[in-house]
Amino acid sequence: METDQIMSAIFLIAVLALILPGFLSTNNKFKQFIKNLSIWAIIVLIIIVIIYFIKK
Repeated sequence: METDQIMSAIFLIAVLALILPGFLSTNNKFKQFIKNLSIWAIIVLIIIVIIYFIKK
């Protein structure tokens, strides 16, 4: 693993640690939580696909 990848992973984990408590406290209803989680999953998948096509 390259240093850039390790630093990116550490940065993403740190951002997740900062955002996750607020995300969980505002999504106290299960239906709302699943809806917001699916929106974020779609956003992340779109970003991954865009990065994949740019690097190719």
